[in-house]
Amino acid sequence: MTVVKSTIPESARRPVGDALQGTLVDLLGLSLIAKQVHWNVVGPRFRSIHLQLDEVVSATRSFADTVAERSAALGIPADGRPETIASAFTLPGPKDGWVRDSDVVQLMVEALEAAIGRLRERIAATEEPDPVTQDLLIAVTAELEKQRWMFDAENWPKEG
Repeated sequence: MTVVKSTIPESARRPVGDALQGTLVDLLGLSLIAKQVHWNVVGPRFRSIHLQLDEVVSATRSFADTVAERSAALGIPADGRPETIASAFTLPGPKDGWVRDSDVVQLMVEALEAAIGRLRERIAATEEPDPVTQDLLIAVTAELEKQRWMFDAENWPKEG
């Protein structure tokens, strides 16, 4: 049953829907990772990293809403149910308990980098079927790249 009529051709719905759903999963997962380590970060850079993690949570949650609404606008139901996110999420995640500030930084660099790599694939996949969705994915990528850069700069000069 289609409740909302799509403005894109039927042939475009699958690749666009897959790109949006995969992005939604990654964004919601990133927000959960960032919040988990936000609560459990320890070390001399606690405060600055704690605050930066809030920026990631805010950005990823906001973009998750925009991505889900884009999907709905195209007549493709978004699926942000906990069981969907848990079963589809594959980005690196934190260990349980307290997490050292340098480990938080490395985790966020790796998780953001993995999400960015997938977003770039989705950008390519949506170029032809829906440039509007592609534009949204480009904006998401730009923000995640900014966040990745900020975390990566935390560990300069590189240890070891």
